[in-house]
Amino acid sequence: MDETLTALESGTSAARSAPAAESHQDGATGKGLDRGGRNTAVLVSFTAITNLADGVTKVVLPLMATQLTDSPAQVAGVGLTLTLPWLLVALHVGVLVDRFDRRLLLWLADGARTAAVGALLSLSVSDAVTIPALYAVGLALGVAEVVALTSAATLVPSAVPRAGQERANAWVAGAETACNEFCGPFVGGLLVAAGASIALGWTGVGYLIGSVILIFLAGRFKPERDDAKPVGSVNQRIAEGVRFLWQHRLLRLMALSLTVLSACWGAWLALIPLIATDRMGLDARAYGILLSALGAGGMLGALTVTTINRVLGRRWSMFADLLGTAAMVATPVLSTNLWVVATGAFLGGMGGILWTVNSRTISQRLVDDGMLGRYSAAARLFSWGAMPVGAGLVGVLAEWFGIRVAFSVFTLATLAIIVPFLRTVTPRALAEADRRAVRN
Repeated sequence: MDETLTALESGTSAARSAPAAESHQDGATGKGLDRGGRNTAVLVSFTAITNLADGVTKVVLPLMATQLTDSPAQVAGVGLTLTLPWLLVALHVGVLVDRFDRRLLLWLADGARTAAVGALLSLSVSDAVTIPALYAVGLALGVAEVVALTSAATLVPSAVPRAGQERANAWVAGAETACNEFCGPFVGGLLVAAGASIALGWTGVGYLIGSVILIFLAGRFKPERDDAKPVGSVNQRIAEGVRFLWQHRLLRLMALSLTVLSACWGAWLALIPLIATDRMGLDARAYGILLSALGAGGMLGALTVTTINRVLGRRWSMFADLLGTAAMVATPVLSTNLWVVATGAFLGGMGGILWTVNSRTISQRLVDDGMLGRYSAAARLFSWGAMPVGAGLVGVLAEWFGIRVAFSVFTLATLAIIVPFLRTVTPRALAEADRRAVRN
């Protein structure tokens, strides 16, 4: 891995010749960047289109597997390949993102995704798709998604002036959530109905469009690095990023809180189909309304986060997610009424966006540019890694003690965060993040 990084870095020496300080200054002042919100529009458009394509693949690949096997384990394995890379390579990808041009990494990720989808399309047309082929394509898409999302998360500070970063984070987070988790699967279902080859073809086109959009991103996106400081091995740099996160009290609290919150999301998404059909007696239309409430809350959160922050402050805006997530996992325990459970889902979706936008803005102000990739990868490892853990844990608890007890455990876990959150996410800590941003 070290040799690969060294070779890649030597190949990008021309990009390194650009003064890092110039790039950082442009990101801080907006000089030559984000003209009329251009960079924000580019990042949001790229995020929306590529995450829509990601969401489609999450539907298409497992459905293709069901046509090849009746084995639940083999079908579930296809879905696992799409998320497993977050546990296996996220920290290594963070090292890549902190060393090389982040827009170049996005192009490489999109190129890999286009090639993987193209290969599967070719197999589909010739009726030669196999389960191992789906696993291989799933892993390729999963790794590329880790590279793309980690790189994109670090672009905002260098692409958007500080005054516009909160708005940019809001729109990027909203596009990521809405397209990857809600619109993507819905569109994927429609496309699969027309044929797997058609779905794969449109997905490949989406990745190609995303690559073209990046051309319009203004600025230089090679992370700053002190050349006088020894680079160290890959493992040393990974340890440095994790240690930085763990030793900073505010960042550590946000990461641990996000672990619990993401586990709650994983638990809710894992059991809500069973709750909706068995306990609530919902048909397909009503179940769609329930899931749409989650997405509607997320979109409203993206649209109103700036106003909510101005009225309540960043601290209470993030606190709202603790209450929203608790409501999301508590309502199925308290009621089987569609509108009660949908209200809880709405609050959870809205709170999730409020947390995501504010935590990203805080971390972008506290974490140096040369560390941001490793920090983002470590933070996402906490969140993405917690979702399958939450799904598995709620299944075990529900099997042994029932669904009410299982969701009650997750509700209590969310409420248990309140005291440490209020003691750590203080006005003083948030003011220090703002002061650091001004100094940088």
